[in-house]
Amino acid sequence: MALQGAALKRRPIRRTSSHPTAVAPQAVAGLLLTWYRRTRRCLPWRENRDPYRVWVSEIMLQQTQVERVKEFFRRFLVRFPTVECLAKAPEQDVLRLWEGLGYYRRARQLHAAAKEIVAEHAGEFPRSAAALRRLPGIGRYTAGAIASIAFGEREPIIEANSRRVFARLVGHEQPVGGTGDEPLWQVAADLLPARDPGMFNQAVMDLGAIVCTPTQPLCDRCPLAAACTAHATGRTATIPVTAPRRATKGVRETAVVLRHGDRVVVERRGAGSWWEGLWDFPLADAGWKAIRSDRRLTSLEYTVTHHRVTRRVVERSLTRLPETGRHRRLVTLAALGRLAMTAPGRRIAKLLVAGG
Repeated sequence: MALQGAALKRRPIRRTSSHPTAVAPQAVAGLLLTWYRRTRRCLPWRENRDPYRVWVSEIMLQQTQVERVKEFFRRFLVRFPTVECLAKAPEQDVLRLWEGLGYYRRARQLHAAAKEIVAEHAGEFPRSAAALRRLPGIGRYTAGAIASIAFGEREPIIEANSRRVFARLVGHEQPVGGTGDEPLWQVAADLLPARDPGMFNQAVMDLGAIVCTPTQPLCDRCPLAAACTAHATGRTATIPVTAPRRATKGVRETAVVLRHGDRVVVERRGAGSWWEGLWDFPLADAGWKAIRSDRRLTSLEYTVTHHRVTRRVVERSLTRLPETGRHRRLVTLAALGRLAMTAPGRRIAKLLVAGG
């Protein structure tokens, strides 16, 4: 579908390049919403405009692929169908259900915000983006998504997909991300219609996910192709401009499986660690030294926060009971399944359970 010149109104959106094409906000919104009504993705969190569902989905979708989130979202809503249920749950239950999504700080902040919504707002979500941003873990994008989709507030959003759409549309040639997104927030605000702002925001995200993809965008299927600066100037491969990725650092560590009879020692990671609040097997550099008599079990690799970690896993039998407390437990192999564990810790636990 092409954007016809006769359909354009006179007031152009702000552009960040010298490309002269004028784009009328109403024309863009109309064409995009028409496309969206025909092609919208069927996603479980779009069944209604319940702010709780919108919020949970948006937190899960941060740095996580849609297909991966779908099943996690369904399970989470079965276990915690309302914000009140989530607020009442122990944090460990929330973290256990979050296992596999990563970025566990999201889960802790989700839990903290649920408690605040129940305690300070009688279980009702604040209806404005400004008020939503005062809740733990809710930033500018998430607040705009909830406010626009659930409550119809005219709030723009910028995330990975919409950033790419707007950057290409206006030919934004500066690096994006952080403060570099400010011109794109203004573009998003200029284009956002007063009617159905939430649907418009969802449409932009779908356009970026389905058509205006990072590589080899399907410009022949784009409803905004005739208005797109990057398409007109052959620069879809170079826009948006992204900052260089941080180099991945290699790290080695040793985990010690300490056995006492049919039980093993687990420790909860402390504040500020990669896996804060989650259970794992003790590390050799955290008070447990590897010794010659340790039996090697396996080695594994994982990636976390720009680090590629190689973990050597050894096993040792204890002759006396270790000291336990709030952050150290002696548990059976069966009990490991009930703990919220780090990703490498869970892999070790499965190996132990399988081997008895």
